Amino acid sequence: MRAGIVLVTGWLAVLLCAGAVWAAPAGPDWPTQTAYLAEQLRKSPVYISDQIPRAVPRSSAPEFAREARRLGVPTYVIVLPSSAYGSKADALLAGVHDRLGRKGLYVAMTDSGLDAVQTYGVSLPGAQDADTATLYELPYDATPREDFRHFVEVATSGQAHQRAEKARAKYGHGSADEPPGLHTSRTDRENQSFVTGIAVAAIPLTALLITVYALRRRRVRRAAAAGAPAAPGGTRTGGGSKARPGKKGSAGKKGSAGKRSAGGPGRLPRTRLLPLLAGAVVLAGLIAFTASQVFDDTDGGDGSRPTAADLRTRVDRVADGLRRDLLIVLAEPVSGGIEVVNYGTRVNDMYLIDRPRDLSYPESTDPALGRRLDQLLTYLAKSPKDSTGNTPYVPPSAADPAEEQTLPGLFAGDFAPGLLVGAFAAGLLFGLVAAGCGIVRVITRRVRAADGAQGLPQAPHQPSLSWLRRTARQELDALTAALEPTAALPEDDRRRAWECLDAAALLIDGDSDSRIDADATPTALACAVVLARAGRTAIEEPAAAQHACHRNPLHGAARKRAQTRPDGGGRARSLPVCEACRVTPGPVLRLRSSGSAGRGSSAPYPALPGPLAALGDGAGIDQLTRDVREYFGVH
Repeated sequence: MRAGIVLVTGWLAVLLCAGAVWAAPAGPDWPTQTAYLAEQLRKSPVYISDQIPRAVPRSSAPEFAREARRLGVPTYVIVLPSSAYGSKADALLAGVHDRLGRKGLYVAMTDSGLDAVQTYGVSLPGAQDADTATLYELPYDATPREDFRHFVEVATSGQAHQRAEKARAKYGHGSADEPPGLHTSRTDRENQSFVTGIAVAAIPLTALLITVYALRRRRVRRAAAAGAPAAPGGTRTGGGSKARPGKKGSAGKKGSAGKRSAGGPGRLPRTRLLPLLAGAVVLAGLIAFTASQVFDDTDGGDGSRPTAADLRTRVDRVADGLRRDLLIVLAEPVSGGIEVVNYGTRVNDMYLIDRPRDLSYPESTDPALGRRLDQLLTYLAKSPKDSTGNTPYVPPSAADPAEEQTLPGLFAGDFAPGLLVGAFAAGLLFGLVAAGCGIVRVITRRVRAADGAQGLPQAPHQPSLSWLRRTARQELDALTAALEPTAALPEDDRRRAWECLDAAALLIDGDSDSRIDADATPTALACAVVLARAGRTAIEEPAAAQHACHRNPLHGAARKRAQTRPDGGGRARSLPVCEACRVTPGPVLRLRSSGSAGRGSSAPYPALPGPLAALGDGAGIDQLTRDVREYFGVH
């Protein structure tokens, strides 16, 4: 019995000791998350975790408190990392309220923005609608401060429900639309720099190239319109002197179609090119200045900057519990990654590699984080000891938070590549413009050539002064070139061609400088064109060179005759016409009077003074050349 009593007493003692050990706490009485947060809210109505100093600095708590006072009810704001909510944010707010025991509006936020709002014992109409409106109305790059400010604005607007419904209808239900961003990111700034570079290079360079091209074409056209033809390799023969009406002619004058001046008529002088270059530089500067005013953001956030204390708080808090050299295990709840940093302990780091598996980058099939941490502790206990304590690699210095949010300059980064692309784009655009103009000129020439094949060679019935000057230069140039290889031409036809050339030169080159006179009248220019074309006809088709179409002498040779009744009435007469006017009489050539200098109203050419009017009565080309020489007093 005594032995039994001792045995029972011993077992009871063991059980009591085991119960005491089982009931004893395993470590310090750490507070739960809700209790800890409630304790922090007793000290201040705004609590910001020290784990997100770059996204939401703790020093910004007064700004949250200032916005909260606009709501008119006690407001408690909690800002935690996204991974800190073990359950739904609503449940966390309910637990914090139960611990704190105070009425008011409770707001849960993360570093991504507004998460949940709950009211306990107070009335704030529209709080949930303001939460919804904030969710839909603000873009993804809104900061927590901007989210909370927007929430307060909507909640106090009196239109919370309407705004929530409107925002949900516009951006909710799977809509692809997104509100425009609030901030300029570094990627946005790179894009801005790239586009600015393209604009600074492409626009001025394109304008410069096209302007130079246009001016060169204009100079070529003016030179073509003002220049007189010359016989290649020598001077024109058979010329005579010429005098204006009422003045004596000067005998022995050389023909006006002298040697062609050398040089490129389309080349711009340096005095014209330098201002264009200066203008392009000024335009580039204006574009750059405008871009700097449009893309004027210097910060990629809401302007808040963490202080040194904000960045040090988390480190100080962790260091308070770690007072000696040690082995730190960092576990990331979201990704499941585990990192081991050895500060002076004699644990063999190489033994821990890949135990369990890859610590930093777990696979989807790996155990949960808690089980992997248990495995790691087991491996730590079994790891062999090193003879000396390990020293980890010196970590890189943390990025400056102010520099992290400061945007690079607009004229940095991709600005230089943008300049290169802009220069290439300008060259490409200029090439397209030049090619387009060339195609238009080719098409125009072909259309004119087709008109010529139909008997209407470049023959408008009411030509402009610029057309007359340009065509006169071209026709005289063509006649001069055609006269060179005509050794086998009959004497009469050769004489008629040279007389046409001389008479045309008398009409439009009074200074004998191989250039069309600046004061040449439309009638004189038209007569020169008619004579030049008649001279070419004398070379190519002598039998058709005696008459020109009486309705529009610019049509060229008249190979037929038609009965024509004068406009004022009277007996019909047989007058020379071109083939086209024989079938369908075309309009009578109309020219502006000599006194209008190419401007003003026009009149039928037979009604204007000058030798050309004789063609309206059916006069021949030989008569026209004699009239011109007589008109200018040349014998």
